Amino acid sequence: MTAASQKPAESQEINLEDFETKHRSGLWLNRLVFSLSIFLAVAHIYINTIATLPELWVSAFHFAGFGTLCALLIPANQKWRDSKVAMFFDTVIVLALIGMVVYIVLFEDALYARGVTFNTSDWIVSSIAVLLSLELIRRTSGWFIPFLIVIALTYVVVWGSWLGGMFNFPGLSVETLLYRSFFSTDGMFGSISRISWSFVFMFILFGAFLVKSGAGDFIIDLSRSLASKMIGGPGFVAVLGSGLMGSVSGSSVANTVSTGVITIPLMRRAGFPARFAAGVEAAASTGGQLMPPVMGAGAFIMASYTQVSYVTIISVAAIPALLYFLSVGFFVRVEAKRSRVIATESDDAVKVSTVLKEGWHHIVPLGVLVALLIQGFTPTYAAGISILAVILASFLSSKHRMGPAAILDAMAQGAKNMSTTAVLLVGIGLVVNVISTTGVGNTFSLLITNWAGGSLFFTIILVAIASLILGMGLPVTASYIVLGTLSAPALFNLIAESQLLEMMASGTLPEAASAVFMLVDPAALATLAQGMPMEQAEALLAQVPNDFKGMLMDQALGANSVAMILVTAHMIIFWLSQDSNVTPPVCLTAFAAAAIAKTPPMRTGVTAWKLAKGLYIVPLLMAYTPLIGGDPETLLRLTFFITIGMYALVGAMEGYLEDKLSIVPRAALLVASIMMLWPNLDIWIQAVGLVLFLIIFMTGNKSYKKTLSPTT
Repeated sequence: MTAASQKPAESQEINLEDFETKHRSGLWLNRLVFSLSIFLAVAHIYINTIATLPELWVSAFHFAGFGTLCALLIPANQKWRDSKVAMFFDTVIVLALIGMVVYIVLFEDALYARGVTFNTSDWIVSSIAVLLSLELIRRTSGWFIPFLIVIALTYVVVWGSWLGGMFNFPGLSVETLLYRSFFSTDGMFGSISRISWSFVFMFILFGAFLVKSGAGDFIIDLSRSLASKMIGGPGFVAVLGSGLMGSVSGSSVANTVSTGVITIPLMRRAGFPARFAAGVEAAASTGGQLMPPVMGAGAFIMASYTQVSYVTIISVAAIPALLYFLSVGFFVRVEAKRSRVIATESDDAVKVSTVLKEGWHHIVPLGVLVALLIQGFTPTYAAGISILAVILASFLSSKHRMGPAAILDAMAQGAKNMSTTAVLLVGIGLVVNVISTTGVGNTFSLLITNWAGGSLFFTIILVAIASLILGMGLPVTASYIVLGTLSAPALFNLIAESQLLEMMASGTLPEAASAVFMLVDPAALATLAQGMPMEQAEALLAQVPNDFKGMLMDQALGANSVAMILVTAHMIIFWLSQDSNVTPPVCLTAFAAAAIAKTPPMRTGVTAWKLAKGLYIVPLLMAYTPLIGGDPETLLRLTFFITIGMYALVGAMEGYLEDKLSIVPRAALLVASIMMLWPNLDIWIQAVGLVLFLIIFMTGNKSYKKTLSPTT
């Protein structure tokens, strides 16, 4: 076991160095930050469990509290961190944030009593609130997001009316814009803010308690024990550890830093190239945001957008996430074979039974969480009870008991971890408000569809490009929110129409849905019953008025299938939003791994991008197969052939499976991968691809064994 995991949690004292601000202005400031963090944690627990307060008040308090933390933790400029002028400026920001909350509580009713007509104080407070949001986001995330917010806000009141064509917007008054941005539940304090102070905070706090209880060390130790006997074991430690850690942390960079300091040196000592080791950690940590239950806050936002339950979201996300980690694991195995990484360090690896015996209690809170969610409790309630379960479970082990100091530390760390996310999500609410107010989302969806020529494949390509561009300046969650608002309708329509066309072509369209076509071509009913060529089906569907297409989809596909298609559209966008983590030129997760491995950041990013190919393959399979929401038999078949198909594709890409491949078997392996991955092929074609893969695999394995010396 690691040294950290052997230290009893109950003996740990509160370490204020963890809360040392970047101002370095003295212990009193660290104590203030620590105390404020605990206060915010307790307040949010109270709000999410007992309190019945207006959501506008809660959202304003949420922004003010975590905005204060950001102002104290992050200076306006690093050069000014010891400046008294900077501290005075930060103090003014804190007082303005407090005043903003007080103003909403005391004077909101007065605004409505005046018929929603602004007076001078309304103008001042709402304007300052927007400016505070811009400044705090600039401090935490750079200039790109404030610039995007300014562009969005000025579009509504200034330059939207200058545009011609589909993006023309007549404009709103500044007063209306400020009202919708500040006082209404559509802007800063709208649904995104509500998700932030409820679901996101409670699960980040739950993750902080898990880490403080020693669960992080347990995850690493369990991963090392499980992978110790595997070829390329240290690489699989990174894959397993990052997947398990990411399932509760939801942050790819934090995942890389926390697990990479252990896994990257392990991989290097075992014989993996340094750049490959860093790339594996970056790719695996990126997958942590795809792994239920947290998914980097994506699951909660997706549930809000689609109106599909959180439990359903995380259940359908599990198999795609597993496929992603398998794809990274295949690269690890291939490189391990090629680099002769056979023996792994087993001198400090502990048996699985020993790890489970000493740390089984860490599994209890996760079991409680899953059980409560399955029983239908809200995610916030389930997270709250699971936090209590972490504390109680810690007393089942003499090494990890959480005393009062550890509990306070966990609450403070959870609040600190939440600070940048909170101000970011509140600020992004301004952009979402503009998109919904102006109808730009629908316009953008139509534009994407036109650019792609109605092709689902090219639409996904365009969304991927847009996500990469946005990801250069936006964090993953913010990128998903913006892209989901803009392009999800287009993806949803195209996926639904593709399934509808297949039913029309095969003659399986329900009778109730066929009746809709009487409006456009009564003679088509007989043809629909027998089936028709795809071109004829497309022409017939094109005649259906847009107002009736929604009803047609509901009748043909059913409410549950329509809901799953909507989830699929959002899941595709969420997956594609992750690519900025590992795709140059801006790939923070890869850069963090490169810093640990001491490798060139950009070249490490290229390696991580190659290893993360599942980020592109799996979304395509979501679009063209029932990977989301399919029946168990279909999912089992899909998972099996996709798994083997991705292994074959990795071998074809690397030119190495069990041994080096010459041009002919490499080409054959590529063909085999396509036969297994191509959507909706007959099972006998997939079986032929499987047989072809097995022949190449076994031939390579036999050849590989011949090259090994008796002492290897």
